[in-house]
Amino acid sequence: MKDPKSFAGLGSCAQPRGQSPASAFTSTSRQIVSTGRRLTVNLIFMALIFCSRANEVRNGGFEQGMEFWRPMFQREKDRGSVAIDSEVFHGGKAAARLEYRGEKDWSFEPELRLKVKPGDIIEAECWIKAEGGSEATLAFSTWDESGRNLSWAAAAHGNEQGQDWRRVRSRMMAGPGVAEVQPRLLGQGPTRVWIDDFTATRKGNVLAGRGPAPREGGRLTNGCLVAVFEATNATVSVADLRSGRTWRQAPFSREFMIAQAGVREAAWQCRLIHGNSGLEIHATFRLEGELPELVCELEASGELTAALPFPHPFLSQAGDFLVVPMNEGISYPVEDPSIAPMRLIAYGGHGICMAFYGCTDGDRGQMAILETPDDAAIRIDRLAGRLAIVPEWEAQKGAFGYTRKLRYVFFERGGHVAMAKRYRAHAKAAGLFKTLEQKRRENPHVDRLIGAVNVWCWERDAVALVRELKAAGIDRILWSNRQSPENLKTLNELGVLTSRYDIYQDVMDPANFPKLRYVHGDWTTAAWPRDIIRKANGDWIRGWAVESKDGGMIPCGVICDRRALDYARERIPAELATHPYRCRFIDTTTAAPWHECYDPAHPMTRTESRRWKMELLRYVSEECGLVTGCETGHDAAVPYLHYFEGMLSLGPYRVPDSGRRMQVIWTNVPEPVAKFQLGHNYRLPLWELVYHDCVVAQWYWGDYNNKLPALWDKRDLFNVLYGTPPMFMFDRKLWNQNRERFVQSYRNTAAQIRAVGYAEMTDHRFLSPDRAVQQTRFANGVAITVNFGDQPFTLPDGETVAARGFLVREKAL
Repeated sequence: MKDPKSFAGLGSCAQPRGQSPASAFTSTSRQIVSTGRRLTVNLIFMALIFCSRANEVRNGGFEQGMEFWRPMFQREKDRGSVAIDSEVFHGGKAAARLEYRGEKDWSFEPELRLKVKPGDIIEAECWIKAEGGSEATLAFSTWDESGRNLSWAAAAHGNEQGQDWRRVRSRMMAGPGVAEVQPRLLGQGPTRVWIDDFTATRKGNVLAGRGPAPREGGRLTNGCLVAVFEATNATVSVADLRSGRTWRQAPFSREFMIAQAGVREAAWQCRLIHGNSGLEIHATFRLEGELPELVCELEASGELTAALPFPHPFLSQAGDFLVVPMNEGISYPVEDPSIAPMRLIAYGGHGICMAFYGCTDGDRGQMAILETPDDAAIRIDRLAGRLAIVPEWEAQKGAFGYTRKLRYVFFERGGHVAMAKRYRAHAKAAGLFKTLEQKRRENPHVDRLIGAVNVWCWERDAVALVRELKAAGIDRILWSNRQSPENLKTLNELGVLTSRYDIYQDVMDPANFPKLRYVHGDWTTAAWPRDIIRKANGDWIRGWAVESKDGGMIPCGVICDRRALDYARERIPAELATHPYRCRFIDTTTAAPWHECYDPAHPMTRTESRRWKMELLRYVSEECGLVTGCETGHDAAVPYLHYFEGMLSLGPYRVPDSGRRMQVIWTNVPEPVAKFQLGHNYRLPLWELVYHDCVVAQWYWGDYNNKLPALWDKRDLFNVLYGTPPMFMFDRKLWNQNRERFVQSYRNTAAQIRAVGYAEMTDHRFLSPDRAVQQTRFANGVAITVNFGDQPFTLPDGETVAARGFLVREKAL
């Protein structure tokens, strides 16, 4: 089970809609068809006036060494270097070899600041050769007249995976306020790449030849909100009449020019030119009746060559914190300097696992629901010195495709809990909701999951060990490792939920088998090469890498989701005929992103990828009749699954290499793990507030309760607070050494989890200013108070919660 990176795959499709909400504007831009592509007259004219000019980068081929290039920026000092390589190059006789051994970010750029005016187009290009999955991104930093930085990574484009030289191109438009741009390369984490033939050229101005167009602001009102729109930059300010707070947007991206704007048909509509793609976009904002909700729809026709960051983000205020459903959930104080900018996809488990985000002062707040999340992401960055979130829309197989939709919801009270409950209502309406009680009625074995500790153990004699666990008081067990038919029969009779690992993603080229240290028994080798995902250029996607005998790493391919189900149909029923499993864990399916595939034999958009992934999980759980789990988790799978391994473990804050060195026990605690993964002042139970009564959330198998003994007690407390089960990983030796501690962990959690296992989490509160004391409440009346602090805490009724202790009440006061 692994931590796959968030591939920038594409996909999704939608049925054609009726007339565009922006149809009032389209009469000024007569449509014509040319070479099968719909273009506006204005865009054709704009293309005609573009003119390529000389390369602005001096020594872009590194034939003069490092002259005219700035030293490499390294967030971690002395962890990287740039050298001239005369043996590996793309053109000429030399290239730059960049190496970085740190975990944080780096950048490398020519000595070049180009002066620009609004509408200017700059195109940068270079050739990149990457080693070992390294990534580098071509982008621009942008600056205003005073020399203040506006963006460090505008129009960012990364290199495709692969060992060969790849051309990377980035095109950006200077938006309002941008006076200078700087082409640059940037990346994060260990990197080894070669760079050559770096160019930057001017490509004209999108405003040349355009006549004046009406651009008007606007005002929309209902009984809750007053929304005021600014035509010069397409921002909106929303006054919440109930709470008295006004939420104001500010331009995050300077990639847009406003061609036309105004109020039409009870909606504010504008026509945007996206400079990085040349696309003309129609945006419509409309209040949702008398509700405190503002809906934005985006429509366009044509190629989308760069992610579209729109609408602009709402500014945060001092004291606010962001609400982000990264796995279980996290909050980021907007003034916290330790939070690095990040991008989280909405189409896979290693991003946001539910399609929303928000900002709150603890009571008043606003959230955005991504109603078309298959090609969406969010970017967390700083604006006016504080954290903010901007949505991004990615292409559907290179095109804008279907209408994109986002819904803002404003709250006068309730903070993150109100956001989660609003999303719960959305999930029900979207068909993402099915309770564990409903699932138990369909499969009685689901009840064995509720309150069961997930045990990962590779001992062959599972029966003897399980008898010891039960004799010690660990009664409810999910045994996750495969066993013989005889052992399975006995374990089933002992009341154990018997499971095994399975996977329908990775497939290794069998020609590599002699080079490998091991050959995975669950690889679907027959899928190579005809059923693997192909990119638009015909190359195959590199997946999980496996260590070779010489110490190198050889990547697997990735099975097209459209083909994976056939392999499951072939494997699972045949095994169940002899092995009476009651459960099955399907690795990676909800952790890996939805992909697109360009193989003509099994083409796939991202939306189709999601549908095929869900069909695989539905087959395992419904047709095979198995309690079913998957990795990390995403709410697209809620109707089909019973548990997620990894939902409790925030992906970016696990121990290093947690997906490979699962059994290694850490005696030292990495700072990110202590601060964020087990940080009670950052974590939020967002998943539980939405789906606690639908799916069981567990830790990741490289981040289990006994992984870091110094944090074992705190993990148990989170399990109690959230009503979620623990996970143990051990062998016979580790069990014998820590028997009493394992039993204590189970006793701390099992009874509480069983009591609330089928219940909705209705509330989560911070009872102390430092967030050390927290309380959750459930629909069946149970209230659980946990004290993460070092001092006892007295509740309003006089009862005391011990330091690093908890209190459970069957009926909340």
